[in-house]
Amino acid sequence: MGCVQHAIGKHQMVLFMLHLRVGVIPMDESKVVMKGRLGPGMMITVDLETGQVLENTEVKKNVASAKPYGTWLQESTRSIKPVNFQSSPVMDNETILRHQQAFGYSSEDVQMVIETMASQGKEPTFCMGDDIPLAVLSQKPHMLFDYFKQRFAQVTNPAIDPLREGLVMSLEVNIGKRGNILEVGPENADQVTLSSPVLNEGELESLLKDPKLKPKVLSTYFNIRKGLDGSLENAIKALCEEADAAVRSGSQLLVLSDRSEALEPTRPAVPILLAVGAIHQHLIQNGLRMSASIVADTAQCFSTHQFACLIGYGASAICPYLALETCRQWRLSNKTVNLMRNGKMPTVTIEQAQRNFIKAVKSGLLKILSKMGISLLSSYCGAQIFEIYGLGQEVVDLAFCGSVSKIGGLTLNELGRETLSFWVRAFSEDTAKRLENFGFIQSRPGGEFHANNPEMSKLLHKAIREKSDNAYTIYQQHLASRPVNVLRDLVELKSERTPIPIGKVEPATSIVERFCTGGMSLGAISRETHEAIAIAMNRIGGKSNSGEGGEDPIRWSPLTDVVDGYSSTLPHLKGLQNGDTATSAIKQVASGRFGVTPTFLVNAEQIEIKIAQGAKPGEGGQLPGKKVSAYIARLRNSKPGVPLISPPPHHDIYSIEDLAQLIFDLHQINPKAKVSVKLVAEAGIGTVASGVSKANADVIQISGHDGGTGASPISSIKHAGGPWELGLTETHQTLIQNGLRERVVLRVDGGFRSGLDVLLAAAMGADEYGFGSVAMIATGCVMARICHTNNCPVGVASQREELRARFPGVPGDLVNYFLFVAEEVRATLAQLGYEKLDDIIGRTDLLKPKHISLVKTQHIDLAYLLMNAGLPKWSSSQIRSQDVHSNGPVLDETILADPEVSDAIENEKEVSKTYPIYNVDRAVCGRVAGVIAKKYGDTGFAGQLNITFTGSAGQSFGCFLTPGMNVRLVGEANDYVGKGMAGGELVVVPVDDTGFVPEDAAIVGNTCLYGATGGQVFVRGKTGERFAVRNSLGQAVVEGTGDHCCEYMTGGCVVVLGKVGRNVAAGMTGGLAYMLDEDDTLVPKVNKEIVKMQRVNAPAGQMQLKGLIEAYVEKTGSTKGAKILSEWEAYLPLFWQLVPPSEEDSPEACAEFERVLARQKTAVQSAK
Repeated sequence: MGCVQHAIGKHQMVLFMLHLRVGVIPMDESKVVMKGRLGPGMMITVDLETGQVLENTEVKKNVASAKPYGTWLQESTRSIKPVNFQSSPVMDNETILRHQQAFGYSSEDVQMVIETMASQGKEPTFCMGDDIPLAVLSQKPHMLFDYFKQRFAQVTNPAIDPLREGLVMSLEVNIGKRGNILEVGPENADQVTLSSPVLNEGELESLLKDPKLKPKVLSTYFNIRKGLDGSLENAIKALCEEADAAVRSGSQLLVLSDRSEALEPTRPAVPILLAVGAIHQHLIQNGLRMSASIVADTAQCFSTHQFACLIGYGASAICPYLALETCRQWRLSNKTVNLMRNGKMPTVTIEQAQRNFIKAVKSGLLKILSKMGISLLSSYCGAQIFEIYGLGQEVVDLAFCGSVSKIGGLTLNELGRETLSFWVRAFSEDTAKRLENFGFIQSRPGGEFHANNPEMSKLLHKAIREKSDNAYTIYQQHLASRPVNVLRDLVELKSERTPIPIGKVEPATSIVERFCTGGMSLGAISRETHEAIAIAMNRIGGKSNSGEGGEDPIRWSPLTDVVDGYSSTLPHLKGLQNGDTATSAIKQVASGRFGVTPTFLVNAEQIEIKIAQGAKPGEGGQLPGKKVSAYIARLRNSKPGVPLISPPPHHDIYSIEDLAQLIFDLHQINPKAKVSVKLVAEAGIGTVASGVSKANADVIQISGHDGGTGASPISSIKHAGGPWELGLTETHQTLIQNGLRERVVLRVDGGFRSGLDVLLAAAMGADEYGFGSVAMIATGCVMARICHTNNCPVGVASQREELRARFPGVPGDLVNYFLFVAEEVRATLAQLGYEKLDDIIGRTDLLKPKHISLVKTQHIDLAYLLMNAGLPKWSSSQIRSQDVHSNGPVLDETILADPEVSDAIENEKEVSKTYPIYNVDRAVCGRVAGVIAKKYGDTGFAGQLNITFTGSAGQSFGCFLTPGMNVRLVGEANDYVGKGMAGGELVVVPVDDTGFVPEDAAIVGNTCLYGATGGQVFVRGKTGERFAVRNSLGQAVVEGTGDHCCEYMTGGCVVVLGKVGRNVAAGMTGGLAYMLDEDDTLVPKVNKEIVKMQRVNAPAGQMQLKGLIEAYVEKTGSTKGAKILSEWEAYLPLFWQLVPPSEEDSPEACAEFERVLARQKTAVQSAK
């Protein structure tokens, strides 16, 4: 949330005030001697008897010096020294293969996951999303880990950014007995510290030799000689008893190991996750858990998700011995040696391969922790932050007590059977001499079923290109005859009504208005695809979604120049008609704020806040540099070829109240646009959705885990998020129970392919329906599944011009598809005896379980899906047609009602006005900016509004300013000052007669200038955290900032005339920053991953810096700024210039710019 402000008064009485927002209590500023802010992790104390006030550092020093903590740690804590990796394989190739088969590895696991991690040191990336059946529905055997989905934070407790803010994260873990933290003493420090939970064989050996830990190794196998039934349960019980006895005998370390000299056909390994979870739960229930740590020594762990599961259910560390052995085998294989010799793969040693694998696991673990907003692995250990899909209650109660498992599933015996199906492969006579490819990641003949398969796309292309009812019927039959793939395949519609003639059912034209397409960014997909989808949706009255990255204004006007299907306005498209518009009705605001300008927002019919994405919830977007063409860079206000990364969290949403503020901001700039919030299905989404509804959203979108993506880590695609069927059901029913359902339209998306999907979603409560991947397929996608490479063979997901020229799609194809889907809906409604979709929305009583025999279990429980909490008071159509939610009376309306102001806007005149402002006045100037942007665009206004405010401004002061708006605040402001501003000038100064020194006081809050695309900000005083985050083109001068200043900046210029916090310029890929460093403390605070630090040597840079300070002093009267200018020669050498690579050759950063330019000219002339 916002930074907590404090102020201290003077004279005999110390008046101390602490408040979350400035302006809560009226104060005489002349009597305030100190103003400050409490940032993250900071504290302040007041002694009520003496009146003494201690600030952060003093408080912590007092606590830290109370006991000899440092001595205790030094004397009692041990750490394991890093042990070198093994330099040769331990097993021969045949033994490795047998182990891999027995423990459930597939060739995809080895080649796409382990080998990628070993060669590149990072997780593999893939695309298109997860379109295979849930593990419990699959006919193929799955490892136990695949029944678990990682949970993630959305809205409340938001994701952390592990890429740019890793300094707040740690994978350190302690092994050994944990004492009572309320009883302070040296014995609490008597533990072994590991820098990470991933151990190699040598490090595990070191742990086993620690005498104080008294380690006990427990072998995790179960015996099936007397039959399979009951054998797994008996083995788990025996393990728990053995663990119990060991801990009572003083063991502080339990090592669960499936390592053995030789594998036996009748002694399969217990799934290691089941063993860890069961012992963890058993020790908790018997009051022994704090006395010992659990370590897994296992062959069954090779992907980041698997490590996360083991840690989440109680393991403190893991030695993945078979994965490391697989890395060694891969490095020594002839294929790898040849690839490295020929330069087709970077050369790594056998030790480096293992180090790379562990590095990839560690960065993957940080990412999984960060999704939940957790910074320390020690907080994640045993926290069980997973949902279970497909395990029965007896399994959950035994090993995963407290985890959500809504649909039931496998019993222990069924789980034993699945484990055995892997195990027997290692002993079968006809086992192939290589690993089986189950086809879980890539579609292949004989492999796992993929819903988006080549046959499906061929049938769909035939139906829509030929506009053939018969061909669409064949497509429907293909979908109907597919294997059980998703939860909705287990239910069907029923009705006790008599069928009615189809002529009585509402027309297709009204049904298609409920259809939307997914938020696919222009950048991830090509301009041709993006515009063809938008035109098709506008033709049918549905809504397309801009995705992240802004939109070209040329698309906002209807075409009038179409001849024979071609238009000179959009010459790259075919099949056009006069009157077509390529605008996206839904404009997306994502965490990177790329392309979000005032004009973009005022031209939206709806504005979507993307909190999460189904294919990778809790993570930001990434557009590789090779996809950032000059056109994409122009729309995103960035530079061509520079990768664009969106942070995992919105930096202005750290609570539900912050989300309410962003919704308020968007309603402020465009009061005619509905605001939608996109969430991803997971347990607890109903509570989040209730908050979102109360936060004044108009639409809530629920995305399923099976949505598409242009590029995401495989572990995210496969193992995060839940099915939309459960997310929608929980949201719809929770909203009804809380009397909120009428306030919001519910939209759902994720793997929609047919009219039947629409009807089932309607019965579960959805008003509108989103189509993503299938819309791309309809425009020509052939499911090559190489979107992340920029090499799409049909130009759907590529920015390469020669590939885009192959784009086969026309808007009419997509129109045909949606009309087919609508007609399928109509035919089924007629069959059921209902006249309109309104009649079945929320009617779960029309659903019944299908009689289907699943391969793995008959214990799936659909009661949650079929539950009915009642119906809303309004019909779906009434909910959809209600007015946009209002912000209520706002100060901007008073300003716009002033005849002089409205005349100045209408006739581009100059006007000056002064208004009092209070902290309840939020997003002030946003509405005024919206009116100007709607009429003149982002740069066309030639008038001038000079508006002065006096007092304490509420959140988002001066948001979305446009050129021609000069706003001055005399007083102080809260968070998000200048958010999204595109021009104009914003000046914040304290009142004249203050008792405090302005340059030492915080007078604006956090996250100011977020996503700015222009304008200037001058603040006489300090700002909070994340100043100028994702600034594109704004310029600013301030007198100090909190942590993370200039984070993710891609352009513009920031000058800081005082102290800054940590992690300056993290992720900064464009723009320049000038920092005054009077006491030599800046260097360690700068994140040097991208930027370099240099003194201001270039004449153009010196001019830029001096010019900004001169303008600043003129506007604010800053004494600090005036002193710098008067002693310029002395102060200039104290400034650092922070320069990202894209700015190195700019005149402001390059001292020899003229010489470089001359050299380039000479080179060009000689080339001619």
